[in-house]
Amino acid sequence: MNLKEISIIDIEDIKIGSAEDRENATGCTVILCEKGAPAGIDVRGGGPASRESELLNPVAAADKIHAILLSGGSAFGLDAAGGVMEYLEQKNVGVDTGVAKVPLVCCSCLFDLQLVSKRVRPDKAMAYRACSGSYQDGNYGAGTGATVGKYKGTEFMMKSGIGSYAVQLGELKIGAIVAVNALGDIFDYRTGQQIAGLLNQEKDGYLSTEEEMYKQCGQVKDLFTGNTTIGAVITNARFNKGQMNKIAAMAQNGYARAIRPVHTEADGDTIYALSTGDVTADINGVGTLAAQVTAEAIKRAVFAADPAYGLPAAKDLLKERDANR
Repeated sequence: MNLKEISIIDIEDIKIGSAEDRENATGCTVILCEKGAPAGIDVRGGGPASRESELLNPVAAADKIHAILLSGGSAFGLDAAGGVMEYLEQKNVGVDTGVAKVPLVCCSCLFDLQLVSKRVRPDKAMAYRACSGSYQDGNYGAGTGATVGKYKGTEFMMKSGIGSYAVQLGELKIGAIVAVNALGDIFDYRTGQQIAGLLNQEKDGYLSTEEEMYKQCGQVKDLFTGNTTIGAVITNARFNKGQMNKIAAMAQNGYARAIRPVHTEADGDTIYALSTGDVTADINGVGTLAAQVTAEAIKRAVFAADPAYGLPAAKDLLKERDANR
């Protein structure tokens, strides 16, 4: 198998942009598909914040959407999708209703209100700016306020971010973009090594969230400390909306490979899947690749993150560990 790594923006007929408020640790990332794209969604976390997700139900009339917005701000951030609609309306993009063209914009949000300000969230103006912005892994867009490892509270969490990874196999291209804001720990899916998550008491290494959870399994614990990993898989393969829902479901395997625990009641884990091209491909192979690129995007999100807001990042702990060897 000759998989060639490419940039996620090399997948045709999409544009990805970001905007953020660094002072208040929040932001948003938009995936624009102005020609329209069949899309699916899979939600497995217990606390999702989403908008227009019913459009992606296979029995819904719309066969394509025009954008996905990944945003901070918890459910407050859902309002930011209006800025994407405004941008697309100005470009005459949308479903022709006979009266107006209505852009179809799906949105999911992660919880970053606990980091700096609970009052400042992505809004229409920020999302509008994101539509003309550029994309970068790390502390940008929806990854600006992303954190991981929050089982024992915010004192022991780490900075995370947004990450992407894409590959090409012949004519087929597929990639993932994920804003990693998990309750649990992050693992290198290839080696099984923990690379981010719950800090130990000394803040120089990791504890296992799973083991800490098992210790308190007989107790009822309030885990609402602000989580949810959100992302999207994008491919130039030709599939309909129903098939893209299946690919989104298979992409969730990438979450399970890289995040433990995952899909808890304190997370709102959601992933979208978009078909932007006409390449003929087998759905099972594409779904399997979707899981792989998703797991790699999660890994890259934590490695691209920089320390911020008083929180360490994975790259710092790895440097310290290597220096002490």
